[in-house]
Amino acid sequence: MGFDLVLTVLFCAATFLNKLASHHFCQGVVCLVKIGIIGGSGLDNPDILKDAKDVKASTPFGDPSSPLKHGKIAGVDVVILARHGREHTIPPTQVNFRANIHALKQAGCTHILATTAVGSLKEEIGRGDFVILDQFIDFTRSRTLSFHDKFEPHMPIHTPMATPFSEPLRKVLIGCCKELGLKHHPEGTVVTIEGPRFSTKAESNMFRLWGADVINMSIAPECALANEAGVPYAAVAMSTDYDCWLETEEPVTWEAVLKIFGENVGKVTKLITAAIPKIE
Repeated sequence: MGFDLVLTVLFCAATFLNKLASHHFCQGVVCLVKIGIIGGSGLDNPDILKDAKDVKASTPFGDPSSPLKHGKIAGVDVVILARHGREHTIPPTQVNFRANIHALKQAGCTHILATTAVGSLKEEIGRGDFVILDQFIDFTRSRTLSFHDKFEPHMPIHTPMATPFSEPLRKVLIGCCKELGLKHHPEGTVVTIEGPRFSTKAESNMFRLWGADVINMSIAPECALANEAGVPYAAVAMSTDYDCWLETEEPVTWEAVLKIFGENVGKVTKLITAAIPKIE
């Protein structure tokens, strides 16, 4: 009986501390920030990432997409994960989003910043522009959307999702965009499609009618899972194309996406490295 009581006390203490960490509510206690970065092309440059080391992670949901690269940027602990694998071998549908988010939380990450390429559904969002996302539409069909495969009796878990992207993180990213003079849009709705194919013109125009501003294949269910896990999440979207709705532009191709992303990846790196030391 005494041993059971000790286990109960330890479990309650761990749960309480986890809540403190996930909400960063510290009174008289120093909460150490550790930033999980999903994507992060260029951030593993040794001139930027100090004390780098790879750690192979495993989770109850399987292995994440890549080893976790631990290190420091601007003196802040970070963990970088390649969403599609380091050689981009994992198609969007096969990304183990649950393992990725769980692995970052398991590694002690208090916040998550994600980077993603998107197609623009608005003429005013040009190639190379940043969009600091504030809403998503999940149009995926074949992905596991929740950590919860079943509920405990009479204990359903329905995570609020009205504001899925962390407002404090978004404010930091928007402020850094302004400081660096980066062309950006301070809000935007992304529609996530299943992929790996691109949209038809009919689909692209439908998403525009729905009010989506940009389109990609990766934010859902990643963002929702971060919310379920209690880890504040924000995403920087870089526009690389106009999908296929704009008649004066060629329909999107993978080669075109790579070209524009490659030309602008330095701006993403500058933005993320500027934002990291400002996150509390």
